[in-house]
Amino acid sequence: MTKELEELYLTGESKIYKDVAKTPELLKGYTRAISTLVQAVDSEQLKQFSFLHYEKLRYQFSGISSVRLSNRYVHRLLFTELEDGIEVQLITIDNTHYGNKT
Repeated sequence: MTKELEELYLTGESKIYKDVAKTPELLKGYTRAISTLVQAVDSEQLKQFSFLHYEKLRYQFSGISSVRLSNRYVHRLLFTELEDGIEVQLITIDNTHYGNKT
């Protein structure tokens, strides 16, 4: 996990991920997602948690997996699945994800 993501998890504050830190629903979703990822033995266990909306990404994001931080927002936590666990990389915001109609 990057230093910025670890800071966000431990303190609820981040200079890079300000929108997540300032939105209680996103911050709660982030901490819940990280806690679940830490406890998961492998990615198969992540499928049991429907609130995560776990998926392996394809095309230009091949080899990366993601979970959603909130059903209301398009913020996703991207991570790489390794043989010895999961490596969290970043939070991405894509307002075109899932056909956002705004």
